Amino acid sequence: MIDAYEDPGTPDRRGGWHYLWWLVRRQPGRSALGALFASVWMVLLTATPYLMAKAIDEGLEPGDLGLLTAWSAALFLVGAFNAWLSIMRHRTMTRVRMDANFRTVKVVVDHAVRLGAALSRRAGAGEVVTIGVGDVQTIASALTVVGPGVGAIIAYLVVAGLLVSVSPVIAAVVLLGMPVIVGLVGPFLTRLQGAETEYRDRQGILTARIADLAGGLRVLNGLGGKGLFADAFQRDSRRLREQGYRVGAVTSWVQALGVGLPTLFLAVVTWLAARLAAQGVISIGELVSVYGYVAVLVGPVAFWVECGYMLSRGVVAARRVVRFLSLEPMEDRGTKDAPAEPSVLHDPESGVRILPGRLTALAAGRPADAAEVVDRLGRYVPSRATWADVPLDEIVLSQIRERILVADHEADVFADTLRKVIGGTDKAFRGAGLYQSAAPPRGATSYDGAGPATQRHAAPPPAHLTQALHTAAAEDIVQALPDGLDSPIDANARNLSGGQRQRIRLARALAADPEVLLAIEPTSALDAHTEARVATRLKEARQGRTTVVTTTSPLVLAHADTVIHLVDGKVAATGTHQGLLDHDPAYKALVARDTDAEEAMR
Repeated sequence: MIDAYEDPGTPDRRGGWHYLWWLVRRQPGRSALGALFASVWMVLLTATPYLMAKAIDEGLEPGDLGLLTAWSAALFLVGAFNAWLSIMRHRTMTRVRMDANFRTVKVVVDHAVRLGAALSRRAGAGEVVTIGVGDVQTIASALTVVGPGVGAIIAYLVVAGLLVSVSPVIAAVVLLGMPVIVGLVGPFLTRLQGAETEYRDRQGILTARIADLAGGLRVLNGLGGKGLFADAFQRDSRRLREQGYRVGAVTSWVQALGVGLPTLFLAVVTWLAARLAAQGVISIGELVSVYGYVAVLVGPVAFWVECGYMLSRGVVAARRVVRFLSLEPMEDRGTKDAPAEPSVLHDPESGVRILPGRLTALAAGRPADAAEVVDRLGRYVPSRATWADVPLDEIVLSQIRERILVADHEADVFADTLRKVIGGTDKAFRGAGLYQSAAPPRGATSYDGAGPATQRHAAPPPAHLTQALHTAAAEDIVQALPDGLDSPIDANARNLSGGQRQRIRLARALAADPEVLLAIEPTSALDAHTEARVATRLKEARQGRTTVVTTTSPLVLAHADTVIHLVDGKVAATGTHQGLLDHDPAYKALVARDTDAEEAMR
């Protein structure tokens, strides 16, 4: 089975069937062993009616107790050996399924890491969750065909050969009848694929809605929109349930036919064999063996129907995985070095020009317009943006990531201690060239990582963490947590309030101390008093380095060296906050709207 640190290999992304076959080829020995165990196990099932027929014809009817005992002993030994084979078959196939499960998880997680920041732009959260929760298990179960599926074919051919020696007529009926049964189930499997595909797609969309609804529940309550979104979610949930019923209806027919048709066929063949026995064409022992052979065939045929059902669902799930694996991060075609000195960032599409060493604010009536400018300047989307007149697309991407940091106010936060969430380890920061050995800022609260020094004895935080927490006005968060910086933080900091999460994200960005910091709405969830402190400290802490913030808050705009007013994504005016208030009525109206909103919240 695949090791946790083993390379999962390069998946075949040509389609669902190719991906399933790739999973088989990644464990050829185990897959072959599972097929061997299943084949021998199913073939030996046919030995039971054969040995029983021998015991009846050669021992019971002539009254030969010795032969009857010998054939009965052989029947017992074959049964015991077959029971052991069944255990080994099950163990082997469990390992086959677990390997496929873990290997799929690894390739999906590896690809998600490779996509990085492009993941949220290329795939919805619901799609990723659906793959992890349902599709991985479905794909693993589909590999059942490797064992019992192959064994069913072998057993079918062996039984057909045995029946030829008993009665060619019965053999012909069996050989022709079983494919007819499988053919009758085929259309339902095709229909199941279509229904399952639609169900999975809708499930992914609804899962994303759940995440959005949970994340914005507090905001929806404040706006009075909770009921509206709840009603929309209820409608979508009802549609998903109805689609689930359609999938269940097709599934029930597949399973019913998979069990019912072979049983009905058994009755037909038994009736035919009984007539031949009554006519003296076959013996009583052969009649018993025919019944046993056909009864044994019910299992393989049911296995094949089940395998067809699992394969249909597995292909749907594999197609979703392949679709995800086909997503590509932004291609790095850069060959040029980044400018050696702090330089101008320019976005021709909007006309925004960011001067080095200054605090620049982007103010837009539509926050998305400012965020799009930041995405282009941070090279997260294709653009004509330049750095020192060199197109960003032509600069080596790793150099851009080392020096330009985009800090989104809704960026993901991984579950860990607060210390690692904000700054990782000192060694990591030094190794990345991002460690800041500045002294603690004047006026910053001194603490040992978990509150007052008289209560804790943990090592004091590094200077870059102290500086970052002070600038983000986040010292009170550390002091309020039971173990200070060593307190555990949930995924996306769910155990913190919205304002605390935003300050932690800002502190994390500041701890990295990038040459260029592009912050999207870094104070939107803060109260006016905290926002004013953050604005003042941010300007001081980032003195001499390039900083861009997107905001319409006058408390932040007043501290900016340059304010750029965007209208419909284009530069409408540039100047200081006070200068724009005096000469740009549209800007004044934008800022006044934000001021009125702040006063209404007080």
